[in-house]
Amino acid sequence: QVQLVESGGGLGQPGGSLRLSCTAPGFGLRNSAVGWFRQAPGKERERVTCINDMDDNSIPAESAKGRFAISRDGVTGTVFLQMDSLKPEDTGVYYCAAAAPETHFVYGCPTYEAGYKYWGQGTQVTVSS
Repeated sequence: QVQLVESGGGLGQPGGSLRLSCTAPGFGLRNSAVGWFRQAPGKERERVTCINDMDDNSIPAESAKGRFAISRDGVTGTVFLQMDSLKPEDTGVYYCAAAAPETHFVYGCPTYEAGYKYWGQGTQVTVSS
């Protein structure tokens, strides 16, 4: 059973930064497309961004463009979500998800939840002054 583990959540200040990490102990993420999703209180889960496993190009959602950046450590495969210029509306539970290894997608990484096979339990991010 593959389990993803998110870390790095917590309380952030408006305009501040947080960095989330996603690992897969015993599995590794170097050969998988990885996505970040979030769910705000009372709302449906939404996509934040994703990174492909071929050239590490990413596809951010509109809400993430210019503020959030996804990256991958080439050695460990750990995937990071750097969140800058935080806003209160960024508050929610953040999930990372991984596609089956070496699955290739038309646009490099899936922009839909069904494209991901493995999910983490989520980490809470709260943006408040």
